[in-house]
Amino acid sequence: MKVLVTGGAGYIGSVTSQLLLQDNHEVIIFDNLPRGHRAALPKGAIFIQGDLADPILISKTFREHKIECVIHFAAVSLVAESVANPNFYFLNNVQNGLNLLKAMAENNVKKIIFSSSAAVYGRPKQIPILETAPRNPINPYGGTKRIFENLLEEYDKAFGIKYISLRYFNVAGAYNELGEDHRPETHLIPLILQTALGAKKTFEIFGDDYDTRDGTCIRDYIHIYDLAIAHLLAMKNIS
Repeated sequence: MKVLVTGGAGYIGSVTSQLLLQDNHEVIIFDNLPRGHRAALPKGAIFIQGDLADPILISKTFREHKIECVIHFAAVSLVAESVANPNFYFLNNVQNGLNLLKAMAENNVKKIIFSSSAAVYGRPKQIPILETAPRNPINPYGGTKRIFENLLEEYDKAFGIKYISLRYFNVAGAYNELGEDHRPETHLIPLILQTALGAKKTFEIFGDDYDTRDGTCIRDYIHIYDLAIAHLLAMKNIS
């Protein structure tokens, strides 16, 4: 299958692209590289350096490569940054995502896997969270993910675009030579490793009033390989 991977030079996108290639799919990576890395592009993928803010280039990509399915990772994803600059988040995660959906409709592409987030649930009343739990995001980042999920529902109704949204928590780990490399780094495990290696002097854990034995937070993690495989399985089972 010819698969367009938006944000394919990022952490999750690059690992997913590598697994797609190993599964004999043709992979076209679309990334503007401000937060992704050229070095993370897997060998064998077609790379287009572009921005989802450019609808002409998006549509051209669909036409020239005869895209059959989209896996959509491209987004900005720092919660604190979204609170400080919500406009930047709505432009990137909603408006640019809408450009992608428009191009799909115009080029008769009917399948998309969306890299959503458990942030759409906000503060859930029940743990573990059910998929059907109310979506009440508490920050602009989670809000943009919920809005795009709503857009997917409407584009399915109007144009028959089938979708699966994966709402996951924190991702960790590496696959082959690919791993976390955020700039600035904000993720817990890389920060711990940087401190252990002497690249950072101190490591801070925030929060001391959680309902846990020592008051610090407990987080769920999913390994990057498992998450990437989940995207492949979703693509194979979408209808």
